Amino acid sequence: MSTSSHRRRTLAAAAVLAVLATGGCTAASADGDGTRSVDFGYIADYNQAGLLAVARERGLWKEHGIRATYKVFTDGPTQITALGAGDLDFGTIGPGAAWLPASGRATVVAVNQLGRADRVVALPGRGISRTADLKGKRVAVPEGTSGDMILGLALDRAGLSRDDVKIVPMAPATAVSALASRQVDAAALWYPLLATVEKRIPGLVRLAESADFAADFAFPSSVVAAPGAVGKDRELVEDVVRVLQKANDFRHKNPGKTIDITARFLRLDRDAVAADARNTQPLSTAELVTAGRDGTVARWFTALQGFFVRAGKLDAPVPVEKFYAGDLYQRAAAR
Repeated sequence: MSTSSHRRRTLAAAAVLAVLATGGCTAASADGDGTRSVDFGYIADYNQAGLLAVARERGLWKEHGIRATYKVFTDGPTQITALGAGDLDFGTIGPGAAWLPASGRATVVAVNQLGRADRVVALPGRGISRTADLKGKRVAVPEGTSGDMILGLALDRAGLSRDDVKIVPMAPATAVSALASRQVDAAALWYPLLATVEKRIPGLVRLAESADFAADFAFPSSVVAAPGAVGKDRELVEDVVRVLQKANDFRHKNPGKTIDITARFLRLDRDAVAADARNTQPLSTAELVTAGRDGTVARWFTALQGFFVRAGKLDAPVPVEKFYAGDLYQRAAAR
């Protein structure tokens, strides 16, 4: 058994034990007034937090009889671990963590939008001007994230393997610090994290970015629930998805107002959030419904699975309908 396969099976076994220990991720609890409560994880950037910020500010949760509590995380894989442990009901992930739903550890209940924020960058003065120059260099990367994915894609295109570089697994914030303090030669990260580094180190060398692979990959971010959540409380999940769809259409029609709302929610400078928003490709709910019906969403996730198989994160691709509740998304939109 390869080391990567052993690691995947160890992670999966740990997740199963966590679910058994907690009885699985519980459905939302009902308060005395009939309001249902859900715990929702998010990453503190425009892409992942925007819908939740809009839903709260515009009272969409209350409109559907839901009280949503938000919990901030630094990445998608950690949220999926929390889902398995019963500490979250819903979470947000980027494309780099899509192998986790595909491996049975979560269910995608909604596509959020498409992202273009991921980069592989190197420090100036380290003799690195192209991805091939990373051979033998120290590269910080948060494992299982979209940064990990963009690094893998870049290495593949340059004819390198992960064994050709010195990968240093780090949490996102730690990777930012390591790059900014010049403890590594390069990093695979995303905006707005990279904006922090750029302020301290002008002239970062950009080696690869999401747009370089747009012909083959769409990079969808997603909203996920625990496995079995749809079957356990389909009405609740559909209501949650409907809230997200309404927030999504507000975001699509009102990008400037959404930036304002998200900046207030994240307590960040508006200009920084606006810059972050430029790294996203929003889609209306109608467009996402059509993309689900005509097979576009399935092609997005199938392409990602092909990469994850090559990267050793999945043994084999699975039918997208096994982990994406596209029929539920379409029904919620029709209400």
